[in-house]
Amino acid sequence: MPAFNEAVRLPGGLDALGARLAELPVTASVLVVDNGSTDGTARIAAAWRGPVPVRVIDCPERGKGAAVRAGLLATSARYVGFCDADMATDLSGLDDAFALLRDGHPVVVGSRRHPSSLVEDYSHPLRKVGAIVFNRLTRDLAGGVTDTQCGFKFFAGPLVRAAAADLTTSGFAFDVELLMHCARRGAEITAIPVRWRDVPGSTFSVRRHSARCLRDVVAIRLSARRPVPAPAPAPLPAEAAGVVALPLTEISGAGSG
Repeated sequence: MPAFNEAVRLPGGLDALGARLAELPVTASVLVVDNGSTDGTARIAAAWRGPVPVRVIDCPERGKGAAVRAGLLATSARYVGFCDADMATDLSGLDDAFALLRDGHPVVVGSRRHPSSLVEDYSHPLRKVGAIVFNRLTRDLAGGVTDTQCGFKFFAGPLVRAAAADLTTSGFAFDVELLMHCARRGAEITAIPVRWRDVPGSTFSVRRHSARCLRDVVAIRLSARRPVPAPAPAPLPAEAAGVVALPLTEISGAGSG
């Protein structure tokens, strides 16, 4: 997961994610990235026993972007992805994401702005307005994605590991930079509808984090002027498939996929 002080929500998230991943036609594992938690997050994840293996790595550098980067770079799977520990995005979207990955789509992202999405949003109106403004400011950087901040994204493993290696944003704007690095490598980004519900307890605060996000966007835009990196290696054959979902989930191994 990237996970920071998620001891309360982690058990339910691991239960749901493990059960859903066990239904996929590949061998799957979950990687929890402990981002400096001071509660029992790491202990709970390390002791977890379920239908898919769970392992934990430590990321002492604070920030969701830093945790996601550490998790992505710790994977070796054919497909890699991440989702939030609160399971705000219904895991039924994994079917569509996995099918598209298997069909050769290198980046598949959940979008709450997709016309077929079902969204229950009870957040403060200021946060909603801020999200709209943020997405309009960053759409051109993120391959045209209209919802960069939905925490439900899946990738071809070699591509996203190359993109994550270039990731410098440690805060909440990291999604924009990660998608930008994928798009600059020639990857088409496919948005899918999701069922999403607002879950209390988000660590993002408009008051505390907005200025930092805007600074990060400026830095990302400046970095977009640098030379485009070499393309990522071609994907492995389907028989070598795998996936990750953050609270990080890694699917690796056999099966169709």
